[in-house]
Parts: sequence; C-alpha cells; structure tokens
Amino acid sequence: MTRDSLTIPVPPPSGGPCVVCGRTSPAAVEVGYIEQASGPGIVQYACPRHATAFPPGPVPDELLPGPDLLP
Repeated sequence: MTRDSLTIPVPPPSGGPCVVCGRTSPAAVEVGYIEQASGPGIVQYACPRHATAFPPGPVPDELLPGPDLLP
C-alpha cells in the first residue's frame, strides 16, 4: 500500500439523495423503483443508515423479464 492510495480524494456520491434524510451518500443503496407510464422509471435511493428501514422491493434489474419470458 502506498501513501497516495491513502490520501486520494473521496469519490463523488453515487446514486441519488436518500428518500428519508435527503443526503447524498457515496454508498447509496437502491431501495425501490417507481415505474412510469412514459419514459424511464425512477430509482429510489437511501443512505446506508436508512436503507435497513425499507423492505426488499423491486429495483430495475428485478423487473426485467426472465429468459423464459422473452420472445
């Protein structure tokens, strides 16, 4: 391990703001997905502190049809 690897800047926050506290976290967790009639759906994120309060819900990858349902 080098000294530079310990002093690199913090990466920019990923994901969106937490649906509970509104803070953006570099470790945001997908906690839900809202399907929309037109356009892409909305992914809901939570910070690690609040992510455990959400039951497991669908996220975009879970809504894709399985290989047996594809035409």
